[in-house]
Amino acid sequence: MTNPSSYQAEALIAEDIDAYLEAHQHKSLLRFITCGSVDDGKSTLIGRLLYDSKMIFEDQLAALEADSKRVGTQGQEIDFALLVDGLAAEREQGITIDVAYRFFSTEKRKFIVADTPGHEQYTRNMVTGASTADLAVILIDARKGVLTQTRRHSYLAHLIGIRHIVLAVNKMDLVGYDRLRFDAIVEDYRCFARSIGIESFVAMPISGFKGDNITALSDNTPWYKGPTLMGHLETVEVDATADQARAFRMPVQWVNRPNLDFRGFSGLIAAGTVRPGDAVRIIPSGKTSRIARIVTLDGDLEQAVAGQSVTLTLTDEVDCSRGDVIAIAEAPPQAADQFEATIVWMADEAMLPGRSYWLKTGTQTVSASVQAPKYQVNVNTLEQLAARTLELNAIGVANLSTDKPIVFEPYADSRDLGGFILIDKMTNATVAAGMIHFALRRAENVHWQAVDITREAHASQKGQQPRLLWFTGLSGSGKSTIANLVEKKLHALGKHSFLLDGDNVRHGLNKDLGFTDADRVENIRRVGEVAKLMTDAGLIVLTAFISPFRAERELVRSMLPAGEFIEIFVDTPLAEAEARDVKGLYKKARAGELKNFTGIDSPYEAPENPEVHIDTTRITPEQAAERIVEQIVGVWSPEL
Repeated sequence: MTNPSSYQAEALIAEDIDAYLEAHQHKSLLRFITCGSVDDGKSTLIGRLLYDSKMIFEDQLAALEADSKRVGTQGQEIDFALLVDGLAAEREQGITIDVAYRFFSTEKRKFIVADTPGHEQYTRNMVTGASTADLAVILIDARKGVLTQTRRHSYLAHLIGIRHIVLAVNKMDLVGYDRLRFDAIVEDYRCFARSIGIESFVAMPISGFKGDNITALSDNTPWYKGPTLMGHLETVEVDATADQARAFRMPVQWVNRPNLDFRGFSGLIAAGTVRPGDAVRIIPSGKTSRIARIVTLDGDLEQAVAGQSVTLTLTDEVDCSRGDVIAIAEAPPQAADQFEATIVWMADEAMLPGRSYWLKTGTQTVSASVQAPKYQVNVNTLEQLAARTLELNAIGVANLSTDKPIVFEPYADSRDLGGFILIDKMTNATVAAGMIHFALRRAENVHWQAVDITREAHASQKGQQPRLLWFTGLSGSGKSTIANLVEKKLHALGKHSFLLDGDNVRHGLNKDLGFTDADRVENIRRVGEVAKLMTDAGLIVLTAFISPFRAERELVRSMLPAGEFIEIFVDTPLAEAEARDVKGLYKKARAGELKNFTGIDSPYEAPENPEVHIDTTRITPEQAAERIVEQIVGVWSPEL
């Protein structure tokens, strides 16, 4: 028979566990990053924090001790960096190349720390780690002082919006805990910090390897009277309180409609406080209503604050959907479609000004294009350099435009409504992160002018359906020849058409453009805009352009009503096109006399699902033109 006292013990244990879980649930959370130059000791510091906060299991500790001996750590000391540098490539090279996230907790607070790479080539990884952080620990090797990467990471941390900076002068044990050395490094950093707008920071002498001033003040630095690193992390005020003091904003993630009797709007409150009865405004529509209920799984709330996920119901039936923002009525955010922004380029391929990307900010996703940079920032010197594009890890300032207004606030005021990412439409890869500065004033002053004669009226007058016949293919494929024959046949049939040829357009409209990838993108964007205006006039427009990139062809397609863009792939093998070489262009390209030539040293992305596929090895240009005209004036059947 079980001793009754064991029931009491089990009850006490269960009670203690419940109390612990309850206390742990209500601890505040601090997200922070460690950054600095290569081998400044970032991974070692995080490993020490995990060890000192007793977040390492016995089996992990045993494995760590074995690994430390294997990699050559002397004596009984543990190489704490091995706790974090989990990638094999990192252990082989002795560096961190990815962002490693670790969770640990103390009695006072929970923490998520990101160990970010030190190498300049992994700047994009550092930006990713910093994007959600409240605090940055900038490590400096006491032997080396302030380095280029120290400046780079401090600039990026400040740019991303981190306002709490800890300057951790590490490896003090290797300089004999020299106070003069510490003071000199702090003064050097202070001069730089002021130049980039960092008004204050907390400096402390530490040794991640030995544990000096990590969780307890060290006897080796009796001259240091500041906090320990852990003590500062446990007590620094996070920005959640500041978010709650701001005006209420909640981006709508989804419309909750389980039945006809309930319609709520769910989302994470980005800023402010909301209560039933508060007057709110839906942006961008501007419709107003009042909060009826604040609904959660645990029941209705009398108040909700920034950081909580809730469902709001309104007193009125107003139009509100995903991407809209519910805001306090008297102080709503703005909506615009043109902005100036700082952009951090994260893709291996350079930015192509004018190309259309997906822009995602909060719960909003729109199509956007970026203009050529106003300037690129040299993070090492803070110089503003002229640039036509942005390469991997480059940071620049540029204007961008979206296909419809988005709700925003400057990034300095709101990370949620001021930060965005750009996504490649073809690969779905994230290519950039950005921070909105402000809306361009002309965006508020430029509006569509209402006209009485519509595009339908123009088309009816001409007795035809507007079309854009987009001929694409390699140089020498026969695009211009076939397009010219098609227009002749359309003209003979009494159709109203116009042919835009690649070479002809470059004599006037696009004579300022070259043949780089960026110039090709802008060339097609301009042609697309002109062609759109011509179809608005009711014309059948023919274009004959190499147009090598799928993204730009899809951009033009998106400008027109469904069914009006007809992509015609004039498919000719490179060897055949080169054999024709009427203009001698391939010969020059092969000789290196003609740079950026499509098919030779610049790519051509063939259409994947064209409306019409012309195989010029099977039919003549005349036959191709007859087939295309038959399809335009009759029933479409794309196989030729």
